[in-house]
Amino acid sequence: MLSFDILVETIKEIHQSAQTTAVGAINRSMTLRNWLIGYYIVEFEQHGEERAVYGDRLLKKLEERVDEKGLNNTLFKNCRRFYLVYPQIGQIFSKNQITATVKGLLPKSPTASDFLEMLPEKSPMTSDQFMTKPEELISKLSFSHIVELLPISDPFERFFYEFECIRSGWNVKELRRQIATTLYFRAGISKNPEKLLEQMSVEQPPAVLSIKDPFSFEFLGLDAKETVTESDVENALVDHLQEFLLEMGKGFCFEARQKRIIIDDEYYFIDLVLYNRILHCNVIIELKDDKFTHENFGQLNAYVAYYKENEMHPGDNPPVGILLCTKKGPKMVEYALSGMDNQLFVSTYMLQIPGKEQLKDFLIKQMEEIGYDQI
Repeated sequence: MLSFDILVETIKEIHQSAQTTAVGAINRSMTLRNWLIGYYIVEFEQHGEERAVYGDRLLKKLEERVDEKGLNNTLFKNCRRFYLVYPQIGQIFSKNQITATVKGLLPKSPTASDFLEMLPEKSPMTSDQFMTKPEELISKLSFSHIVELLPISDPFERFFYEFECIRSGWNVKELRRQIATTLYFRAGISKNPEKLLEQMSVEQPPAVLSIKDPFSFEFLGLDAKETVTESDVENALVDHLQEFLLEMGKGFCFEARQKRIIIDDEYYFIDLVLYNRILHCNVIIELKDDKFTHENFGQLNAYVAYYKENEMHPGDNPPVGILLCTKKGPKMVEYALSGMDNQLFVSTYMLQIPGKEQLKDFLIKQMEEIGYDQI
């Protein structure tokens, strides 16, 4: 039975073994190290003798007891999730495939032999056509890449980003940007996803808003076309103004799109201005094709302050600002809101569910072109 002391020693041994691996294999070794750490954490949580004693404090307690640079609560959370999301990595450790490098990562504790006995000869997931091969994952993607992929709950969507990242050689920043700007969704509703991908470049982000979260804008009913642009979305919102206002809630009236204002002798353009007849106030809406940042909030706050000073009429309440973005972290939003005098909100929305069958056909064609061989 796995005890907490054995868990601590096992993680330290895995870490130390990985550190001594040849420089050329550091990325692969660190990724495998993290998967193994995740395995042992899950094993302890499920079968450890003292698991009830540590409960929710397990990972923090591990950080304190392991006491190795880089091994902290955040990493342990990602390791655990890595193991749960990518069980196929276990194939690399199987008895028939294990290499000297991998074998060096395994601890000498009794639990290591139990670990090898537990692994199947072949993962049941390998029959899935849309699963990145374990060796491809750990040799072509760094763990930093994998951390960006872990929050994606749909396995096919996650495979889409894995495949395109490996094929295109995206760095971590570019992968993060493509996820934040929902490339998967845009490719799914584009008639020609090949052309969409050809148009992409690191220097020129794709201009489109297609976001999944509370607001659902599927009523836009955008027709399939070569690529779906931000202009298409804005035009569709105006064309479907009634549905858009109903989706926003009760009492909203349209006032302006791309409202031009002047601050310090410079022109600025507010994406959408609404008026709520129930709240008796203007509602300033800013659309962003990326995840939330505090800079976005600064811009929205400036627009709301401008409206409060220059556009309020007798009987109006102070204006409200809403930032619609592709992704938001609750803590960053909380901190960004701290100390703000104006009433500001952050939300996300989804444009449309992508055509999964079209994307599957598209990926199959791409895999055939580059000779991508599934196990």
